[in-house]
Amino acid sequence: VQLQASGGGLVQPGGSLRLSCAASRFTLPYRAIGWFRQAPGKEREGVSCISSSGDSLYYIESVKGRFTISRDDARNTVYLQMSSLKPEDTAVYYCATDRQIDLNGSRCHDDPYEYDYWGQGTLVTVSS
Repeated sequence: VQLQASGGGLVQPGGSLRLSCAASRFTLPYRAIGWFRQAPGKEREGVSCISSSGDSLYYIESVKGRFTISRDDARNTVYLQMSSLKPEDTAVYYCATDRQIDLNGSRCHDDPYEYDYWGQGTLVTVSS
């Protein structure tokens, strides 16, 4: 299983970026996918999650209304559209797969210990 996160970069406050998480075949179906971030000197935090069906979503309070998560299982890819970016969004962003297969499609959470495979991270820097 491999996950490849991409799309990070330097952006000015108020700008937008779209992160992508490309997975190897057979990774995404029936698993929730989470996006996490870790800023320098801070603990990793769950930013967003999408359930295996796409019906259940989670966003940390600080990104609600600005970030949108989506998935395209045909392309084995999950996206995180980030808009109205703020300097406090600066961090390395990681995607990860939930360790539990969910046939109901409702499982979605931000507990990093319940995610087993992680991408390498992509750096997002919001600065003028």
